Amino acid sequence: MALYRDHAVVLRTWKLGEADRIVSLHTHDHGKVRGVAKGVRRTKSKFGARLEPLSHVTIQLYRGKGDLDTITQVETVDRFVSLRSDPDRFARAQALLEAVDQVAQDREPDPELHVMLVRGLRTLDQSDSPLVVAAFFLKLLDHEGVMPELEACVSCGEDNPIVAFDPIEGGVLCRDCRRGRPITPEALETLRRILGGRLAGVLAEPVASHTGEVDILATLLMEHHLERRLRAVAVLDQTQY
Repeated sequence: MALYRDHAVVLRTWKLGEADRIVSLHTHDHGKVRGVAKGVRRTKSKFGARLEPLSHVTIQLYRGKGDLDTITQVETVDRFVSLRSDPDRFARAQALLEAVDQVAQDREPDPELHVMLVRGLRTLDQSDSPLVVAAFFLKLLDHEGVMPELEACVSCGEDNPIVAFDPIEGGVLCRDCRRGRPITPEALETLRRILGGRLAGVLAEPVASHTGEVDILATLLMEHHLERRLRAVAVLDQTQY
């Protein structure tokens, strides 16, 4: 049993009793942890607002004997105010949180994942590109070791013209092996650029006919890896593309 401090992003919260709240956090040094914030639902709580989902904080917790730690101090690093004021960006930010909540392991340190999440939220806070979430999903899959095959047909290995994409197969397929979803050359090139270190250029480009296609394909890959639908994605309006 000991006190410890860490940087954390609030993933989600639950009510506990009449005044307390359980908070799920992804921390830099301790992985995903859950803590009890006592009395935060009272109007006079000193740090209730600092423990809302999306908050980036420095936090002090007391490690007890059970699964839940006790939150004793919280200081705000960034609340990502613009994400909270824009319903579309808020929904996209929730998709990032939900994906990390699903892949992160309890108390398994993963500093790279934590930094990825903070950078993703900061990018979304500063950029109105609809491909921020798609890019985050692809980078997260790469981090998990399940990057899709984009250079040659995942079935036969040939570099014949690529015409389809199948998340079950794990990549693109040629004309002879086609199944899954059709993919345009523009969407394929964008996927390759995102995973090839050219993300900044992709995010700087205006919305195009293939933008929604890339977003959908990245989401299909992420949900296939998680083996579940992402609730936050369901509220996003794909028709905007």
